[in-house]
Amino acid sequence: MIPEVLNHYLQTWSLLEPTLLAETRSSLVYTVAYQGESAVLKLLKPAGEEEQEGAIALAHFNGHGAVRLLRHDSNAHLLEYADGEDLVGMVKRGDDAQAAMIIADVLNQLHAVPLNSPTPLTPLRTWYRALFTQADIEREKGSESIYVRAAALAEKLLDNPEQQVVLHGDIHHANIRYRAGRGWLAFDPKGLYGERTYDAANTLCNPIDMRDLVENEARLLPIAGILAERLNLDLTRLLAFVYVYVCLSACWWLGDGVDPVGDMRIAAIVEPHLAPFGVG
Repeated sequence: MIPEVLNHYLQTWSLLEPTLLAETRSSLVYTVAYQGESAVLKLLKPAGEEEQEGAIALAHFNGHGAVRLLRHDSNAHLLEYADGEDLVGMVKRGDDAQAAMIIADVLNQLHAVPLNSPTPLTPLRTWYRALFTQADIEREKGSESIYVRAAALAEKLLDNPEQQVVLHGDIHHANIRYRAGRGWLAFDPKGLYGERTYDAANTLCNPIDMRDLVENEARLLPIAGILAERLNLDLTRLLAFVYVYVCLSACWWLGDGVDPVGDMRIAAIVEPHLAPFGVG
Protein backbone atom coordinates (compact mmCIF):
# COMPACT_ATOMS: atom_id res chain seq x y z
CA MET A 1 0.00 0.00 0.00
CA ILE A 2 1.40 3.40 -1.02
CA PRO A 3 1.92 5.75 1.98
CA GLU A 4 -0.38 8.77 1.96
CA VAL A 5 2.40 11.34 1.71
CA LEU A 6 4.01 9.50 -1.21
CA ASN A 7 0.68 9.21 -2.98
CA HIS A 8 0.17 12.97 -2.55
CA TYR A 9 3.35 13.77 -4.47
CA LEU A 10 2.75 11.09 -7.08
CA GLN A 11 -0.51 12.84 -7.92
CA THR A 12 0.54 16.47 -7.38
CA TRP A 13 3.76 16.25 -9.39
CA SER A 14 2.58 13.61 -11.89
CA LEU A 15 5.08 10.98 -10.84
CA LEU A 16 5.06 7.27 -11.68
CA GLU A 17 6.77 4.01 -10.72
CA PRO A 18 7.99 4.80 -7.19
CA THR A 19 10.71 2.50 -5.87
CA LEU A 20 12.29 2.98 -2.45
CA LEU A 21 15.97 3.72 -2.98
CA ALA A 22 17.11 4.52 0.56
CA GLU A 23 16.03 5.69 3.99
CA THR A 24 18.22 8.15 5.85
CA ARG A 25 17.94 10.04 9.11
CA SER A 26 16.40 12.97 7.27
CA SER A 27 14.39 11.49 4.40
CA LEU A 28 12.81 8.64 2.47
CA VAL A 29 14.34 8.50 -1.01
CA TYR A 30 12.51 7.05 -4.02
CA THR A 31 13.28 6.71 -7.68
CA VAL A 32 10.31 7.81 -9.79
CA ALA A 33 9.46 8.49 -13.40
CA TYR A 34 8.95 12.18 -14.19
CA GLN A 35 8.18 13.47 -17.68
CA GLY A 36 9.58 10.30 -19.23
CA GLU A 37 12.86 10.27 -17.27
CA SER A 38 14.08 8.84 -13.99
CA ALA A 39 14.19 11.24 -11.07
CA VAL A 40 14.71 11.12 -7.30
CA LEU A 41 11.96 12.03 -4.86
CA LYS A 42 13.06 12.87 -1.32
CA LEU A 43 10.29 12.90 1.27
CA LEU A 44 11.60 14.83 4.25
CA LYS A 45 11.27 13.62 7.83
CA PRO A 46 11.06 16.04 10.78
CA ALA A 47 14.84 15.67 11.11
CA GLY A 48 15.23 16.88 7.51
CA GLU A 49 14.87 20.58 8.22
CA GLU A 50 18.48 21.18 7.15
CA GLU A 51 17.58 19.78 3.72
CA GLN A 52 15.83 23.09 2.99
CA GLU A 53 19.16 24.90 2.73
CA GLY A 54 20.38 22.13 0.48
CA ALA A 55 17.47 22.87 -1.86
CA ILE A 56 18.40 26.58 -1.86
CA ALA A 57 21.95 25.65 -2.83
CA LEU A 58 20.78 23.33 -5.64
CA ALA A 59 18.49 26.04 -6.98
CA HIS A 60 21.47 28.40 -6.95
CA PHE A 61 23.77 25.94 -8.76
CA ASN A 62 21.03 25.40 -11.36
CA GLY A 63 22.57 22.23 -12.73
CA HIS A 64 26.13 23.58 -12.98
CA GLY A 65 28.18 20.78 -11.43
CA ALA A 66 25.19 19.52 -9.44
CA VAL A 67 21.98 17.62 -10.00
CA ARG A 68 19.06 19.84 -10.98
CA LEU A 69 16.29 20.61 -8.51
CA LEU A 70 13.17 19.88 -10.55
CA ARG A 71 10.40 20.58 -8.00
CA HIS A 72 10.36 21.26 -4.28
CA ASP A 73 8.32 22.40 -1.33
CA SER A 74 8.86 22.33 2.43
CA ASN A 75 8.25 18.58 2.62
CA ALA A 76 9.71 17.10 -0.56
CA HIS A 77 12.35 17.58 -3.24
CA LEU A 78 12.30 16.18 -6.77
CA LEU A 79 15.80 15.86 -8.20
CA GLU A 80 17.61 14.89 -11.36
CA TYR A 81 18.85 11.30 -10.99
CA ALA A 82 22.55 10.68 -11.47
CA ASP A 83 22.45 6.91 -11.75
CA GLY A 84 26.09 6.21 -12.62
CA GLU A 85 28.98 5.29 -10.34
CA ASP A 86 30.28 7.50 -7.57
CA LEU A 87 33.96 8.30 -6.95
CA VAL A 88 34.48 5.80 -4.13
CA GLY A 89 34.88 2.99 -6.62
CA MET A 90 37.42 5.01 -8.55
CA VAL A 91 39.56 5.42 -5.42
CA LYS A 92 39.25 1.72 -4.60
CA ARG A 93 40.53 0.92 -8.09
CA GLY A 94 43.64 2.98 -7.36
CA ASP A 95 42.63 6.17 -9.19
CA ASP A 96 42.74 8.45 -6.14
CA ALA A 97 44.44 11.30 -7.98
CA GLN A 98 41.95 11.14 -10.85
CA ALA A 99 39.06 11.29 -8.37
CA ALA A 100 40.61 14.38 -6.76
CA MET A 101 40.84 16.07 -10.16
CA ILE A 102 37.17 15.32 -10.83
CA ILE A 103 36.18 16.70 -7.44
CA ALA A 104 38.14 19.88 -8.13
CA ASP A 105 36.48 20.26 -11.52
CA VAL A 106 33.03 19.84 -9.95
CA LEU A 107 33.87 22.42 -7.28
CA ASN A 108 35.08 24.87 -9.91
CA GLN A 109 31.70 24.57 -11.62
CA LEU A 110 29.75 25.02 -8.40
CA HIS A 111 31.79 27.97 -7.23
CA ALA A 112 31.64 29.75 -10.59
CA VAL A 113 27.88 30.34 -10.33
CA PRO A 114 27.49 34.04 -9.45
CA LEU A 115 25.52 35.06 -6.38
CA ASN A 116 23.14 37.80 -7.50
CA SER A 117 21.40 38.48 -4.19
CA PRO A 118 22.09 37.99 -0.46
CA THR A 119 21.97 34.35 0.58
CA PRO A 120 19.89 32.92 3.45
CA LEU A 121 22.35 30.03 3.80
CA THR A 122 24.29 29.22 6.97
CA PRO A 123 27.60 31.13 7.19
CA LEU A 124 30.73 29.23 8.17
CA ARG A 125 31.00 31.10 11.47
CA THR A 126 27.64 29.63 12.50
CA TRP A 127 28.58 26.22 11.09
CA TYR A 128 31.66 26.16 13.35
CA ARG A 129 29.63 26.73 16.53
CA ALA A 130 30.29 23.25 17.95
CA LEU A 131 34.03 23.88 17.69
CA PHE A 132 33.78 27.29 19.36
CA THR A 133 31.63 25.82 22.14
CA GLN A 134 34.10 23.01 22.79
CA ALA A 135 36.99 25.49 22.82
CA ASP A 136 35.19 27.58 25.44
CA ILE A 137 34.71 24.46 27.59
CA GLU A 138 38.41 23.62 27.29
CA ARG A 139 39.51 27.17 28.16
CA GLU A 140 37.32 27.16 31.26
CA LYS A 141 39.22 24.04 32.37
CA GLY A 142 42.52 25.86 31.77
CA SER A 143 43.39 23.64 28.82
CA GLU A 144 45.07 24.82 25.63
CA SER A 145 43.83 21.75 23.80
CA ILE A 146 43.65 21.08 20.09
CA TYR A 147 40.10 22.45 20.09
CA VAL A 148 41.32 25.77 21.46
CA ARG A 149 44.04 25.93 18.81
CA ALA A 150 41.60 24.99 16.04
CA ALA A 151 39.04 27.58 17.16
CA ALA A 152 41.69 30.29 17.17
CA LEU A 153 42.72 29.27 13.65
CA ALA A 154 39.09 29.26 12.52
CA GLU A 155 38.73 32.83 13.77
CA LYS A 156 41.80 33.88 11.75
CA LEU A 157 40.39 32.32 8.60
CA LEU A 158 36.92 33.78 9.15
CA ASP A 159 38.26 37.25 9.87
CA ASN A 160 40.09 37.33 6.53
CA PRO A 161 37.98 35.30 4.07
CA GLU A 162 38.93 34.77 0.43
CA GLN A 163 36.54 34.11 -2.47
CA GLN A 164 33.26 33.67 -0.61
CA VAL A 165 30.66 31.64 -2.51
CA VAL A 166 27.67 29.37 -2.02
CA LEU A 167 29.22 26.15 -0.72
CA HIS A 168 28.11 22.59 -1.22
CA GLY A 169 29.20 21.97 2.35
CA ASP A 170 29.59 18.19 2.18
CA ILE A 171 31.69 17.34 -0.86
CA HIS A 172 33.11 13.84 -0.73
CA HIS A 173 33.52 10.87 -3.04
CA ALA A 174 30.09 9.34 -2.34
CA ASN A 175 28.27 12.63 -3.01
CA ILE A 176 29.37 12.90 -6.64
CA ARG A 177 27.95 10.59 -9.30
CA TYR A 178 28.14 10.29 -13.05
CA ARG A 179 25.17 10.94 -15.32
CA ALA A 180 25.45 10.12 -19.01
CA GLY A 181 25.34 13.26 -21.11
CA ARG A 182 25.89 15.52 -18.10
CA GLY A 183 29.13 14.29 -16.54
CA TRP A 184 30.01 14.23 -12.84
CA LEU A 185 27.39 15.85 -10.61
CA ALA A 186 27.29 16.66 -6.90
CA PHE A 187 24.19 16.08 -4.79
CA ASP A 188 23.06 16.25 -1.13
CA PRO A 189 24.53 19.69 -0.37
CA LYS A 190 24.36 21.15 3.13
CA GLY A 191 24.04 24.65 1.67
CA LEU A 192 26.55 26.94 3.38
CA TYR A 193 28.10 30.29 2.58
CA GLY A 194 31.75 31.19 2.99
CA GLU A 195 35.26 30.79 1.64
CA ARG A 196 35.44 28.25 -1.16
CA THR A 197 38.50 26.58 0.38
CA TYR A 198 36.17 24.92 2.89
CA ASP A 199 34.60 22.76 0.19
CA ALA A 200 37.94 21.06 -0.51
CA ALA A 201 38.64 20.21 3.14
CA ASN A 202 36.15 17.39 3.69
CA THR A 203 37.34 15.66 0.52
CA LEU A 204 40.75 15.05 2.09
CA CYS A 205 39.10 13.12 4.95
CA ASN A 206 37.35 10.73 2.56
CA PRO A 207 36.45 8.07 1.51
CA ILE A 208 35.40 7.61 5.12
CA ASP A 209 35.56 3.79 4.98
CA MET A 210 39.20 3.79 3.81
CA ARG A 211 40.92 4.93 7.00
CA ASP A 212 44.35 3.44 6.20
CA LEU A 213 44.42 5.54 3.04
CA VAL A 214 42.93 8.72 4.48
CA GLU A 215 44.93 8.83 7.72
CA ASN A 216 48.24 8.81 5.85
CA GLU A 217 50.46 11.83 5.24
CA ALA A 218 51.90 10.21 2.11
CA ARG A 219 48.41 10.35 0.59
CA LEU A 220 46.97 13.47 2.20
CA LEU A 221 49.65 15.95 1.13
CA PRO A 222 49.80 14.96 -2.57
CA ILE A 223 46.00 14.93 -2.91
CA ALA A 224 45.86 18.31 -1.14
CA GLY A 225 48.40 19.54 -3.69
CA ILE A 226 46.22 18.37 -6.59
CA LEU A 227 43.16 20.10 -5.16
CA ALA A 228 45.05 23.31 -4.39
CA GLU A 229 46.54 23.52 -7.87
CA ARG A 230 43.36 22.69 -9.74
CA LEU A 231 41.23 25.01 -7.58
CA ASN A 232 43.88 27.76 -7.55
CA LEU A 233 44.08 27.72 -3.76
CA ASP A 234 46.99 28.28 -1.41
CA LEU A 235 48.09 24.84 -0.19
CA THR A 236 48.86 25.88 3.39
CA ARG A 237 45.50 27.65 3.64
CA LEU A 238 43.78 24.50 2.41
CA LEU A 239 45.55 22.47 5.09
CA ALA A 240 44.41 25.05 7.65
CA PHE A 241 40.82 24.48 6.59
CA VAL A 242 41.36 20.72 6.83
CA TYR A 243 42.64 21.14 10.39
CA VAL A 244 39.64 23.25 11.41
CA TYR A 245 37.26 20.86 9.67
CA VAL A 246 38.53 17.69 11.36
CA CYS A 247 38.43 19.39 14.76
CA LEU A 248 34.85 20.50 14.05
CA SER A 249 33.99 16.96 12.96
CA ALA A 250 35.57 15.66 16.16
CA CYS A 251 33.25 17.94 18.16
CA TRP A 252 30.25 16.44 16.36
CA TRP A 253 31.47 12.95 17.24
CA LEU A 254 32.02 13.96 20.86
CA GLY A 255 28.46 15.24 20.94
CA ASP A 256 27.32 11.75 19.92
CA GLY A 257 29.48 10.11 22.57
CA VAL A 258 31.99 8.73 20.03
CA ASP A 259 35.79 8.94 20.32
CA PRO A 260 36.97 10.98 17.28
CA VAL A 261 40.20 9.05 16.92
CA GLY A 262 40.27 9.22 13.12
CA ASP A 263 39.80 12.98 13.02
CA MET A 264 42.55 13.42 15.60
CA ARG A 265 44.96 11.37 13.50
CA ILE A 266 44.34 13.63 10.51
CA ALA A 267 44.74 16.73 12.68
CA ALA A 268 48.09 15.39 13.91
CA ILE A 269 49.25 14.95 10.31
CA VAL A 270 48.24 18.46 9.30
CA GLU A 271 49.23 20.52 12.36
CA PRO A 272 53.01 20.53 11.75
CA HIS A 273 52.40 22.16 8.34
CA LEU A 274 50.56 25.19 9.76
CA ALA A 275 53.47 27.24 11.08
CA PRO A 276 52.56 30.20 8.81
CA PHE A 277 49.31 30.43 10.80
CA GLY A 278 51.06 30.22 14.16
CA VAL A 279 49.94 26.64 14.73
CA GLY A 280 52.08 23.58 15.27
